Amino acid sequence: MNIDALINHPEWLLLVLAPLFMICMLAEYFIGQKQGRLPDNASYKLSEVVCNFTLAGMHQLSDLLTGLLIVQLYLWLFGWRLMDIEMGVLSFIVLMVLQDFFYYWFHRASHRVRWMWAAHVAHHSSERMNFSTAFRQSLMYPIAGMWLFWVPLVIIGFDPKWVIFVVLLNLGLQFFVHTQWVRSLGPLEYIFNTPSHHRVHHGRNPQYIDKNYAGVLIVWDKLFGTFEPEVETVRYGVTKPVNSFNPITVTFQEWRLIWTDLKNTQLSRIQKIKLMLSTPSD
Repeated sequence: MNIDALINHPEWLLLVLAPLFMICMLAEYFIGQKQGRLPDNASYKLSEVVCNFTLAGMHQLSDLLTGLLIVQLYLWLFGWRLMDIEMGVLSFIVLMVLQDFFYYWFHRASHRVRWMWAAHVAHHSSERMNFSTAFRQSLMYPIAGMWLFWVPLVIIGFDPKWVIFVVLLNLGLQFFVHTQWVRSLGPLEYIFNTPSHHRVHHGRNPQYIDKNYAGVLIVWDKLFGTFEPEVETVRYGVTKPVNSFNPITVTFQEWRLIWTDLKNTQLSRIQKIKLMLSTPSD
């Protein structure tokens, strides 16, 4: 498969990377876990792995279905682009950096806005950290509004198919930071998001909550005051545990709580909107 085919069908990218993902998980299990080189909260538990893979399948199906509409919207917006950008090495690098910048703000909003957290909490609710945790995604991201954060890239003038490809490439690269096997990457820690930085992001230790939102470049966290180094041993999960490996429960628990709050007849419409946009409590 050549690069042109991937650009024209960006949804294939994660399928192309899937064998590498599987190799990493098998290595982490047999070399890391089986040989006692990883802590207990890095272990692969069958019920959780099945849950994680099911969540990934649900997420991909949701993306494929909603993507048909979102792509059409992007193509329409592309007609209003500010400039024509010819894709080459330099413009590709610029697109990668800009998309990573917007990813930082999407990710930060996903922790600070309850409506968006309702989708993102599924990824954080595991109390383990291993490569399979990367597959723990939510089918509700399109409803939460993830796609809105890439609109500026299309308006600037980047072809929607390239934008979608780079979004998926960014997410694919983030698979590799979901591990406790790699402790430090030396000088790369100053520039890039690494397993150490991302372990902090998944921590429920008070000093780790709402830190290290980076996708690929950790520099955004350092610029915007959300960086925290890994010092104390990370305790994974959320402050209000889900306590379930049922993918439906994992996906919809926070949405159910929002719906319960919205049914309060004493709240005005403005108060209900504020409730959905408020900071999550977990």
